[in-house]
Amino acid sequence: MPENQTKPNQVSVTGFLAKVKDPAQRADAKALIDLMQRATGEPAKMWGPSIIGFGTYHYVYDTGREGDMPLAGFSPRKGATVLYRLAGAPGSAPLLAKLGKHTTGKGCLYIKKLADVDPKVLEQLVKKSVAATPNKGKA
Repeated sequence: MPENQTKPNQVSVTGFLAKVKDPAQRADAKALIDLMQRATGEPAKMWGPSIIGFGTYHYVYDTGREGDMPLAGFSPRKGATVLYRLAGAPGSAPLLAKLGKHTTGKGCLYIKKLADVDPKVLEQLVKKSVAATPNKGKA
């Protein structure tokens, strides 16, 4: 079974953010770090080359594959900022309806800019997702 490449590492979050070309997206990323640290109680840490993650949980799939992932995280991508693990938490649908302009994928939330969404609702989504996550620990 191939090894999961998304692991916590020692890359500097500040250094990673300095490489984000769009200044508005870089400012949004800094605001998201503050929001997610408040919501998770965990510090920001790089996971893989481009995900800023907070905390950790251990997963085991029915296939036997297992690993660790951040409780919450995001990545400032070229087309949108991707927020991981926020779209599928139980009871998240009413919050997503109040969030503002976004799209969702398989467990992910996509926003073009932070000003398009309600940060209080976003913080509630992060808290709900973390609360619903089993096997929490520290990376």
